[in-house]
Amino acid sequence: MTELPPYRANIDPQWIDFNGHLRDAYYALVASYAIDDLMDFLGLDAAYRARTQCTLYTLELHLHFLHEVKSSDDLRVESSILDFDRKRIHVGCRFMCSRVSDPVATTDMMLLHVHQGDKPSSAPFPDEVQLQLEGLRAPPALREAFAPSSRKIELQRR
Repeated sequence: MTELPPYRANIDPQWIDFNGHLRDAYYALVASYAIDDLMDFLGLDAAYRARTQCTLYTLELHLHFLHEVKSSDDLRVESSILDFDRKRIHVGCRFMCSRVSDPVATTDMMLLHVHQGDKPSSAPFPDEVQLQLEGLRAPPALREAFAPSSRKIELQRR
């Protein structure tokens, strides 16, 4: 399994709430930027989007807040491909900072490959992207233990 490079976030002081913690909404913003990096890594970059009119849409997002993040923290996001099929990717992100040994938050999300036209519709990934996803797919043990249990995101096979 190939590892994805981590996304590193600079915490803007305006992202900090009156308790001295990172505001909830900014976890989603940082995860969104990490997905932008993932898209570039997979070749779903700006040139691909312009050439194919295809991109990724987020269908579902779950956030688990595990430890507080402070303005002085260095924040990095380690992304994993938990699963995928012809049109969807289940991505997991662990938010890490050097002050805490465990993840400070996790998020997992379901992404859909969409052709944007007059009527946006789902579209299969190109073969080269599917091959990359296969090489990046996390082993079953990591997928099972990825995040605290709550309502679960997973690919439903038909």
